[in-house]
Amino acid sequence: MDSTRAAAYSHFVVHHPWMVAFLSIGLSVFLLSGLRNLGFTNEYRYFFTEDNPYLKAFEQLERTYSSPDNVMFVVQSTQEKATSPKMLKLIDEITTASWQIPYSTRVDSLTNFQNTRAFGDDLVVSDLVPSVDSLDSNISLEVETIALSEPLLKNRLLSSDARTTAINIHIRPPPDDVNATLSIVSAVRAIQDRVEKEHPEVRVELTGMAMLANAFFSAGQHDIRTLTPVMFLIIGGVLLLVTMQIFATLGTLLVVGISAVSALGVAGWIGIPMSPPSSGASVIILTVAVADCVHILVSAMVAQSKGLEKRDALIESLKINMRPIFLTSVTTAIGLASLNFSDAPPYRDLGTLAASGALVAWFLSMTLFPALLSIIPLKPNQLFAKQGFAMAWLAENVIRYRKVLLPSMLFIIVGASAMIPRLVFNDRFVEYFDEEVDFRIASQFTVDNLTGVYLLNFSIKSDEAGGISDPEYLAYLDKFSSWLRQQPEVLHVASYTDVIKRINRSMNGDDKQFYRIPDSRDLAAQYLLLYEMSLPYGLDLNDQINIDKSATRLVVALENVGTQEMKALRSRTTNWMSSNGPAYRVVEPSGQAVMFTYIGERNFQAMMKGTFYAFLLISLCLFITLRSLRLGIISLIPNITPPIVAIGVFAIFNDYVGLWTSFVVATAIGLIVDATVHMLSKYQHARMNLQYDPLNSVRYSFSTVGAALAIASVILILGFLVLSTSPFFINAMTGLIVAMTIAAALVLDFLLLPPLLLLFDKASMET
Repeated sequence: MDSTRAAAYSHFVVHHPWMVAFLSIGLSVFLLSGLRNLGFTNEYRYFFTEDNPYLKAFEQLERTYSSPDNVMFVVQSTQEKATSPKMLKLIDEITTASWQIPYSTRVDSLTNFQNTRAFGDDLVVSDLVPSVDSLDSNISLEVETIALSEPLLKNRLLSSDARTTAINIHIRPPPDDVNATLSIVSAVRAIQDRVEKEHPEVRVELTGMAMLANAFFSAGQHDIRTLTPVMFLIIGGVLLLVTMQIFATLGTLLVVGISAVSALGVAGWIGIPMSPPSSGASVIILTVAVADCVHILVSAMVAQSKGLEKRDALIESLKINMRPIFLTSVTTAIGLASLNFSDAPPYRDLGTLAASGALVAWFLSMTLFPALLSIIPLKPNQLFAKQGFAMAWLAENVIRYRKVLLPSMLFIIVGASAMIPRLVFNDRFVEYFDEEVDFRIASQFTVDNLTGVYLLNFSIKSDEAGGISDPEYLAYLDKFSSWLRQQPEVLHVASYTDVIKRINRSMNGDDKQFYRIPDSRDLAAQYLLLYEMSLPYGLDLNDQINIDKSATRLVVALENVGTQEMKALRSRTTNWMSSNGPAYRVVEPSGQAVMFTYIGERNFQAMMKGTFYAFLLISLCLFITLRSLRLGIISLIPNITPPIVAIGVFAIFNDYVGLWTSFVVATAIGLIVDATVHMLSKYQHARMNLQYDPLNSVRYSFSTVGAALAIASVILILGFLVLSTSPFFINAMTGLIVAMTIAAALVLDFLLLPPLLLLFDKASMET
C-alpha cells in the first residue's frame, strides 16, 4: 500500500471510528459463532497421520489380536504383601468391579489368572484364587509361590518382592469419542477413590493408554482454562505499566481477546478439534495480536509526546506502521502455516489456527483498534520522551561500538551453532507431561515398583495355519523370548511358549522336568485345544494367538526408554531374528511406544521441508516489500540466526531434544521477522524519503520504533514463557525455546542489524 492510500485509509478510520468498529465487530461475531461447533479430542492416535507406517502396523496388530488399549490399576499396601489374604480379597473386588467399566473387554489380575494343574490324568484350569472367602496364610503362600514362578505373572501382575500388583483392563472405546474415554476414566477413578478411602494404607495408581488419552485432554483443557487468563493479566499489566493508559489497555485486551477467541471460532467452523498442541494457539495469537497493537499505540503516543493532537498522532501511527504490520502479519502467518507440513495432525491444526488468528489480529489491529483509540481518551505521556532518550542512547552506542559488536555477535552465533550437533532425539511419551501430572506419577510408580509401561509387540509368524504348534516354531519363539529377557531395557516378556510349557508340565503330573515345549506338533495342538476349551469367557487366548493359529503375539515391557535406546533395541532384535530364523519371521515391533519413539524424527524431517518453504516465502515477501536486494539479503541474517542461538544455548544445558524441536523454528520464524521488518522499514524510509545518511537512518530507526519493539518483544517473551508453564511438556518446551528465540532476535536486531547496515551501506556515511 503506497503512502497516499495509506494516508487516505488512516484518515477514514480515525474520522469514522464508529462505522469501522461496527463492521469489524460484525465480522468478529460471525467468526465467534463457530465456537458452538468446537470439539475436543483426547485420542492419542490423533498425533499420527493415516499413512504413518507405525500407526498402520499398530492397527494391523489390533485387528489381528485384541485391542492393546488398556487401563491398569497398580496397587501397593504399606503394611503387607499383595499376596496376603486381605490384599487378595481386595484384588478380587477390584477385578470384579473392573468388568463393569465401560467398554472393558477383558480383565487380568492375580486372582483370576488361569492356572493349570494336574488332577490325575486330567488338566484342571481355574482361577489362581478360586475363592477369597476361605483364604488363609497357607493358601496365600501357595499363591505367592505359584505367581513368582510363573513368567506371565512375575514382573507383570506381581512384583518380584510380591508387594505390588496390577489389575489390567483391556478396553475398546469408540474412536474419536471424548465422552467414551471420560466415562472410562470416571469409572476407574471411582474405584480408586473408594479403595483408598476404605483402605488408607493402600496406594492405587492408574496408568495405561486410556489414562494417557485423558492426560492429553486434561492438558489441553488446562492450557485453555489457565494460561490464557494469565496471558491477559500479563498483557494488561505490562501495557498499563508502560503507557499509564487504562482505556487504551482495555482496548488492547479487547482486540487481542477477540483475535484469540476468533481463531477458536475458525476451528469450530472448519471442524478442527482442540488438542493439547492446538490449545496453545490462543497464547500464540494473543502475543501476535498484542505486538500489532503495541506498535500502533506506542507510535501514536510517541507522536503525541512530540506535540501532535490525538487524531493526527493516530493517523501518523497508522501511516508508518501499516506496511510493516501487514508484512509482519503475513510472514507470521506463513511461518505458523508451515506447521501444516507436520506429520502430526494436532500441529497442523495449531498452524492453521495460529495463522488464521494472526490474520484476524492484523485485520482488527487495522480497524477495530485504531477506531477504539479514536473514541477513548488517549492523553500524552512524557514517559515516551524519556524512552526516546533511552533509544537515542542505545543508537549512539551501537554506532560507536559497531566494529566491536559485529564480530562479537557473529562469534556468539558461530559458538551457538557449534553446540547444536550434540543434541539427539530422545522422545518418551510418559515425559510429555509435567512431573505433577497424575499419569506421569502413576507411570513412574509402575516402572519403579512393578513393570514397564512402554510395550513392544512382535507378531511372530509361522509358515502355515496351525503352525504355532510346530516344535520348531515354538523353539524359535522360546529362544527369542529368552534372548529378549536378557536385554538391559527389558522388564518383562509375555510369550505363548510360557503357556504351552506350563500346560505340558501340568499334563505330565506337574513334573517340573516337563516344563518345556512338547515333543510333537500334534501333542502341542491337542494341549492348546484342551486348554482353550477350559478357559472362561473373556479370558481366552485371542490376545496372544491369531484366528488361524499361524502367528502369536509376543509382548515386551520396557523400562523408561527414549528414542535412542528404542532404536538400539530394535536394531538388535532385527539382527537376532535375521540370524536365527527364516526371513518371514523378521518382523518390526509395533505398539504405542514405537509410534511415539519415532514421532519426533518423522516430524523433524517433515518440518525441515515446511520451514524451508516458509523461509523462502518470507524472504520473497521481504524482497518485494523492501524493494532492495541488498536490504533483503541483510535481513536474512537476523531472521535465520535467532533460532540457532536459542537452540545452541539450550544445548549447553541439555543434550537431547524431542518432538517439540520440530515446531520451534516454524513457530518462531514468522514472529522474529517483526523486529527486523520494523527496523528495516524505518531505516529505508529515512534513507529514501527523508534523505538521511546511514548513521542518522539508524538513529531514526531506534527513535521511531525501538521502544515499541522492546515493549512488544517483552510481551512476546512473557507470553511464551507463560506457555512454558504448560503441564504438556511439548507446549512448555516450545514456549521456552520460542521465548529464547524472540529474546535473541531482539538482541540481534538491536546489536547486529545496525552494524550490518552500516557495513554494507557506506554511501554518504559520516565518519
